[in-house]
Amino acid sequence: MTLNRASGILLHPTSLPGPYGIGELGMNARHFIDWLAQAGQTYWQVMPLGPTGYGDSPYQAFSAFAGNPYLIDLQTLKEEGLLSDPDFAAMPEFDPFKVDFGVQYVWRNQMLDRAYAKFVFDSTPELHAAFDAFKTAEAEWLDDYALFMALKAAFGGLPWNAWEAGARDRDPQVLAAARERLSSSIDRVKFVQFLFFRQWTAIREYARARGVQVIGDIPIFVAMDSSDAWAGRDQFYFDDQGQPTVVAGVPPDYFSETGQLWGNPLYNWDAMKKDGFNWWIKRFQGSLKLYDLIRVDHFRGFAGYWEIPFPAVNAIQGRWVPALGHEMFEAVFAALGDLPIIAEDLGVITPDVEKLRDDFKFPGMAILQFAFGGGDFSVNAFLPENLKENQVVYTGTHDNDTSRGWWVNAAEDEKRNFAQYVQHEPTEESFAGQLTRLAFQSRANLAVVPLQDVLNLGTEARMNLPGTTGDHNWTWRYNPAALLPSLADSLRVLTEQTGRLSSHV
Repeated sequence: MTLNRASGILLHPTSLPGPYGIGELGMNARHFIDWLAQAGQTYWQVMPLGPTGYGDSPYQAFSAFAGNPYLIDLQTLKEEGLLSDPDFAAMPEFDPFKVDFGVQYVWRNQMLDRAYAKFVFDSTPELHAAFDAFKTAEAEWLDDYALFMALKAAFGGLPWNAWEAGARDRDPQVLAAARERLSSSIDRVKFVQFLFFRQWTAIREYARARGVQVIGDIPIFVAMDSSDAWAGRDQFYFDDQGQPTVVAGVPPDYFSETGQLWGNPLYNWDAMKKDGFNWWIKRFQGSLKLYDLIRVDHFRGFAGYWEIPFPAVNAIQGRWVPALGHEMFEAVFAALGDLPIIAEDLGVITPDVEKLRDDFKFPGMAILQFAFGGGDFSVNAFLPENLKENQVVYTGTHDNDTSRGWWVNAAEDEKRNFAQYVQHEPTEESFAGQLTRLAFQSRANLAVVPLQDVLNLGTEARMNLPGTTGDHNWTWRYNPAALLPSLADSLRVLTEQTGRLSSHV
């Protein structure tokens, strides 16, 4: 895939403003798309849209196919008659600039319970017909996911490998009895997914009509506690008790001296090859229903992955193991055609990773915050003049500090190198804007900037600090008053000056 020259903004939907404690797929998402179009942007990049669990990370979802119920717009449900004013009477007092996922877990699920009850007892035949059509169309993943979530609730939220053996091991008789016993809970899970996909489809259509496409993000690995691992146990390395024998992570790097112990189950590539990589074909097929372009997180794992024996306290005692990414992509391309994939080729990148990326003509990534370290930084691959055309350049990503925050905390040699490069001394106030301009001026066909950098925000607006947990990650929301028309106009000027303005926006 070769990208056209364009630009976009990185913003996860949870960071949208709104009255209900988290960003939603309603009016404020449309306002953001309108602002993107005014600013001349071709792309809106989001993080994974799956249902999140412990830790609230969008990269650890209960399903690789399902959508996040937290994103369902409650005002839309009210307009459709599935909620009413009395349902909002006990609404908590939300922080407008920070997500409280614990409150969302309780209150929003109560609201969705009410919407489902209204649907069951007092809804239109048209809505029931649309729901039935959705269940039929998505049954291949939806049936397992809904049963998984219903069982998980029945077992008090325990991970699937801590359930009773019959449910854990998918004994057909046990599952048949569970489907009958938990039929209402299963149908409720499916209904929530119906709401999510209906709203997300409407948002994508709204964006497409305004010349804005969506770049979506899929994690290479699935979560340990996911319907994918439970229903596809033969695709991973598990023992007879459902415990992993090895797990995923990365070795010590820029972000952590002990590496990152992600804990995801690792793929049994030999087993996947035997069935023609069918799981991956389905996964990319599902992603194409959500996104126009697909950013594959940790792309290097398709060439070789860091295998850590389970259990482990950190990621140091691991080893590199080759994967079958080349054969997998050939199978996927044969089934689906050329895929619009961006390869997140950051970290320990070896010639086999580069070959895999280049053989399929996937654009890689470059991070400008990484461009100015070291002695002779002129050879840094991320320096603007060293970038490739078929590449995506970012000021930073969701795992980086904001650019303003990065400058405040940067090492002296990085500050000195940057000042030498731009031939003047930047300030804390000016740095993010200068880095954004360098990204847009570069030869990389696609430039993407986190909204935090466009708004010139500091470390307080950082989205995630890798290797950490707590209420500081994934919680940031922007102030709608900051999204000024004048800011869109100035960004549009830069976009036009640098040849990135699409004729469709």
